[in-house]
Amino acid sequence: MSRQADLERLRVVAGILCDAEGRVLITERVDDGPFHGLWEFPGGKIGQDESEQAALARELGEEIGVEPRLSRHFMSLQHDYPDRRVSIDFFLITEWRNTPKGLEGQQLRWIKTEDLDAEQLLPADLPVIEALRSL
Repeated sequence: MSRQADLERLRVVAGILCDAEGRVLITERVDDGPFHGLWEFPGGKIGQDESEQAALARELGEEIGVEPRLSRHFMSLQHDYPDRRVSIDFFLITEWRNTPKGLEGQQLRWIKTEDLDAEQLLPADLPVIEALRSL
């Protein structure tokens, strides 16, 4: 049996903030892991006994200081990295409270979906690019 099969699948949520100009918010990864400097949709791990919506609100509050007001489930996917397996639920967020800011020292970027660069995003986020472009 491979080492990959032994890894527990982490449950994760990510928020796709969409503004009135048709742009989405991406945030820079600032951890010291293998994806340092790449960009992602903000979010994080779902805690034990925590709903996806509660985790989304908590993570967005901690990372970028916003409180989602209007969101809907957009898509789910699974991705296997060499050192972890993730199951991600993405939510489109069209209304929120507060102005997003990098509370963990990360940069933020508002970008049109047609300008999302697959080379700069986390590998797990790549299928989201095409789905957003087809909205």
